[in-house]
Formats: sequence, structure tokens, C-alpha cells
Amino acid sequence: MSTGTMSIREHIDELRSRLLRIVISIMIITIFSMSFGIKTFTLYYPIVDTNNNNGSNGIQLFYPYPDPFHNIAIQITSFMEKTLLPPEVDLIQTAPGQAFFAQVYVSLLVGIIGSIPIIIKEIFGFISPAIGNQTKRIGIINVFLPIVSLCITGIVFSYIVVIPFTLNFLYKYGQSIGVATFLNINDFISFVLQFFLGFGIAFELPIVMYAIALTDIIDTRFWRKNFRYAALVLVIFGAIITPDGSGITMWFVSGPMIALYLLGMVAIERRDKIRRRMLVS
Repeated sequence: MSTGTMSIREHIDELRSRLLRIVISIMIITIFSMSFGIKTFTLYYPIVDTNNNNGSNGIQLFYPYPDPFHNIAIQITSFMEKTLLPPEVDLIQTAPGQAFFAQVYVSLLVGIIGSIPIIIKEIFGFISPAIGNQTKRIGIINVFLPIVSLCITGIVFSYIVVIPFTLNFLYKYGQSIGVATFLNINDFISFVLQFFLGFGIAFELPIVMYAIALTDIIDTRFWRKNFRYAALVLVIFGAIITPDGSGITMWFVSGPMIALYLLGMVAIERRDKIRRRMLVS
């Protein structure tokens, strides 16, 4: 059925069914990450060298194992604690259940990240009629790869650069007055997930701009004409979502987003030039 013959109720029913598939996918992966841990198994194989010295070598294989107390979420949390927190900071639990709910948050993040292919497929399938015949030339693979790549890039950038710098910067204040530093596990997980989701979504800016350009609602020149205002908004956005008032960490958000805005602007202008060339020919 074409989008022009669908009623509002049919659109709502389609949206509901697509959202339901997304929620089911997230729930399955979330429950799996709370119920199973990843264990290693070494597979040994013999080695014979030219000197007739027999030996063995092995390769490590990973496999899921049902273990709710050493599940994937706990393993991820332990890894983040070791790699992100300064050595002088210890994680604590100040009330029963805090560690459990922290693992729920981590599992939910794993579920969202693991469901990205389903999320993209369903969103693309829902909005593609509004974009029209251009989606046939674009293809879901051409949409899927940039979205996933930019999302992962944002998460990795926040994990490697932004979060360690921010935590070290903030906890230097505690060192300066010689107080013992502890961090509630819920606060730690919320802090990290805030950056993961923030950067993962923020790095999708070129995709959002390109999708808007495909609808022809906004003229191509709009993006270049309003660049200065967009840069100001992005700087303000970076200042709002960063937890300190140093004026340094906000540029870890604003700087990449301004660069991504320019990337999206260039991609839109390039598409417009190609389309005009095709019309002329």
C-alpha cells in the first residue's frame, strides 16, 4: 500500500508495529546481557618445528555462559572501572540494590547498541515513503553503514578522550584538599552512559542534516548561510551537557559537532551539484 493511500490510523498502526519490534529486540539483548557472561576457552593444537621439538600453542575462544553474577554487564562495568577511573577513586554502593540497577542500565545500553541494525531498519522503513524514490538509489546499506560508523565513533571518542579527561579533571579538586575520593556506582554508570548516548547521538548530526535535505524542505544554501548560528547553538549545547564549568570539556562536544556540521554541509552541497548535473545532462 502506498503512503498516499494510507490513513492516519494505518500510519499509527505501522509505527506501533515497528516500535514493538525495536522494543522486543532491545529487551532480548538486555535480558541476555544480564543473564549470561562471556568466558574464554583455549583450544590447543600441536606445533612441530624443524628441530623436532614438539610443543603446543593455543587460540582463545569466547563463548556465552549462564551466570547472572558475572554477566556481560558486570564484565563491562569492571572494565570501565579499570580503564576510566583514576587510581585514587573507588566505586562504592551506599544502598542495597544500587549495583543491581547499575547493571540494568549497562544491559539496557548493550541492548540499544546491539539493536542498532533493527532500529535503523525500522526507522528507515517508516520514513522512506516521505523521502520518495530517492531511497531506492540510497539503499538501506548506504544508510546503515554511516549511521553505525558515526555512532560507534562518537562512543569510542567519548570513551578514549572525553570521559578520562573529565574524570581526572574533576577529581583533581579532591586531591588538592586531600580528601578521600569515592564514587557511587550508580553515579558512575549514569555519568558514563550520559556521555555514551550524548556522543553517539551527537555524531549523527550529518545523517540528520542529509535526511532533511532529501525531503527538499530546506534549501541547500540554508546550511552554509546559517553556519555561524549553528556553531553558536552547538557551543551552547556543549556547555550545557558537560558537567564542569571549566570551558575546556565543552569543546570536546562542540568541536566535533561543528566539524560534523561542516561534513554534513559538504555532503549536501555535493549531492545538490550531482543532481543538477544529472538534470542538465
